[in-house]
Amino acid sequence: MGAWQPLPEELPAEVRHFVEQLRLLKDRTGMSLVALGTRTAYSKSSWQRYLNASQPPPRQAVVALCRVAGVAGEETERFGVRWELAVRAWPREPVPPVPPVRVPVGGPVPGPVSVPGGEPAPGAEAAVPATYAVPAARGRDGYEEDPTLPWWDLLDEESSRRPPASRTSRLLLYAALLAVVLLLAAVVGAVTLG
Repeated sequence: MGAWQPLPEELPAEVRHFVEQLRLLKDRTGMSLVALGTRTAYSKSSWQRYLNASQPPPRQAVVALCRVAGVAGEETERFGVRWELAVRAWPREPVPPVPPVRVPVGGPVPGPVSVPGGEPAPGAEAAVPATYAVPAARGRDGYEEDPTLPWWDLLDEESSRRPPASRTSRLLLYAALLAVVLLLAAVVGAVTLG
């Protein structure tokens, strides 16, 4: 623990502070990155990227690390605030320029069609500029939060989506179960006496 590689000098202060606090929290667990990955549903390589500031962690990864480290209440909220500040300040990679793509015109052509003299045949291929599609799931900051949740969090989420059973419907269910049990008892009693 504690043998972290130095963070890049050009990191914004918010990012540097957040990653340093995240490293301290990870060290507090006493776990290896493999064990941390097992307990949080984020892989060892993901934690390496998060803790070396090469990629911002999803909010759920930070929450999972807090849970594993035994952090609760206000301290977890502080980590949430640090995460928000860091994600806003996190350096964005420049969008790489995309060269135009050559698209054959008039059907599949394995390559440029030439006419005698070495010139491409008119209309044999056309230059069509390619578009660079930014994933639609990115937020306004350009950061995409990882929707992956540990399985135990998914159970809580599913139960919160189900409408709570009303008291009357629960009582009706218990009454129906009781009636079935009494009916079975009557049938078993009749068979054993008869």
